Amino acid sequence: MKSLLKVMLILGGLFALTFVAGRLLGILTVENVQALLEWAQRVDPAIVFGLVVFLLFADLFVAVPTLTITILAGVLIGFPAGAAAAITGMSLAAGTGYWISRFWGQKGVALLVKDAEERASLIAIFQESGPVMILLSRAAPIVPEVTACMAGATRMPFARYGVFFAIGTLP
Repeated sequence: MKSLLKVMLILGGLFALTFVAGRLLGILTVENVQALLEWAQRVDPAIVFGLVVFLLFADLFVAVPTLTITILAGVLIGFPAGAAAAITGMSLAAGTGYWISRFWGQKGVALLVKDAEERASLIAIFQESGPVMILLSRAAPIVPEVTACMAGATRMPFARYGVFFAIGTLP
């Protein structure tokens, strides 16, 4: 369990650094995102849809105010379109994080956890408790990205990850 927490905290720290950098540079703040989406709505609501998808996908690489973007999507383009944009963006980020980590995550885990037995234990623990983490991840910033990457790095079957992601995200 110690190794799993270590890897997840380091991964979470890396994602948090993007949030801190964004704040220090004054980009992707709630106010900036709101102004951007409101401008896009005046131009064309389809642009709002595309920006919401892009911003929520970009959350995998640079921390963005996910909940604010999701709410603004609904306010600016209505429930069905806003929900579709939010779900599309979040799903693209989750799937991309999963597949990137599926291909390269084991090397990162091996770099952080040298002992092969500890790595095997980490994988077993995530396979067992990961679904609950995935289900609850939407409630906290950065955790959805971390769990997507951990699911890929531990080779959780994509369909299994997808089911828990959907149950935790769609509502």
